[in-house]
Amino acid sequence: MRRPAPLPVTPDEQPSDEQPARRGRRSRDESPDAVVTPLAASDAHGRIGAADSGALDAEEPPLTQRDVWRAARARRKALKSEIRRFTQRSRRRRMIWLGTFGALFLLIGGTALAAYSPLFAVEKVTVIGATTLDPAQVEAALADQVGTPLAMVDAGDVKEALIAFPLIETYALEAKPPHGLTVRIVERTPVGVLVSDVGYTLVDAAGVALATTDAQPAGQPLLEIEGGTESAAFESAGLVVRSLPADLRAQLTRVEASSTDDVTLILGDKTVVWGSSEESAEKAFVLTRLVAANPDAETFDVSTPDVGIAG
Repeated sequence: MRRPAPLPVTPDEQPSDEQPARRGRRSRDESPDAVVTPLAASDAHGRIGAADSGALDAEEPPLTQRDVWRAARARRKALKSEIRRFTQRSRRRRMIWLGTFGALFLLIGGTALAAYSPLFAVEKVTVIGATTLDPAQVEAALADQVGTPLAMVDAGDVKEALIAFPLIETYALEAKPPHGLTVRIVERTPVGVLVSDVGYTLVDAAGVALATTDAQPAGQPLLEIEGGTESAAFESAGLVVRSLPADLRAQLTRVEASSTDDVTLILGDKTVVWGSSEESAEKAFVLTRLVAANPDAETFDVSTPDVGIAG
């Protein structure tokens, strides 16, 4: 089969020498002798020069020292911008930590300055827990603490002032901002009185002398202990007296002890053989029941609480 003849070409469509050649291949209709004009080459600055009859219109100007400095400055600026972009998260985290530590420092510092300033000075001392003692006397003894900042109250000075009150067994200081100081005291519990040449000395279970008077204090039993306050018999007798319920304690008039296992209580006209301080709670319960069941009995033995005896 014969190949069909090509269509006729109009004069306007005739290829011109000034039209750029197609990339990579020539058209089938182009003549092998057609001239291809190359594109102008780009210079070192990326600018493309215009081609005029296959040559550059003008030569590129030479690079100067200023151009080199300008290019280096632009490169450093771009590098700094990239560094800031990549370190933005770490810089933000650092600013958050610095802000947090700064706020904590200001808070702690401000609180410390305020605590040691006259803004939090003691204006009133309150005593809690005093029953036998007069609270006003204790407050007067601590009057020198008024005007002292709460954070600067000296526990040593407070202790020195409270030593004058033997009835105080323990105490605790509580700051009540902005101007209050509370002293919670625990009084010693007296167990009886010892008779001596100087009079009647009120003592607690530890043998601490609380007060000395010419007459026997009301409601306090006489203590007849062999060996005095430093003996084991006194320690046992003190524990027994402190374990008595209020109704039996009110009837107690005398306590006798020759050893740790030989404590005897005198309740008015009744004699109670108590024995040691062990199982004192059970012995007190048994004694209460025996007295209620035998109101006329004068002697009770609860040294062995399982077999209490009334006679």
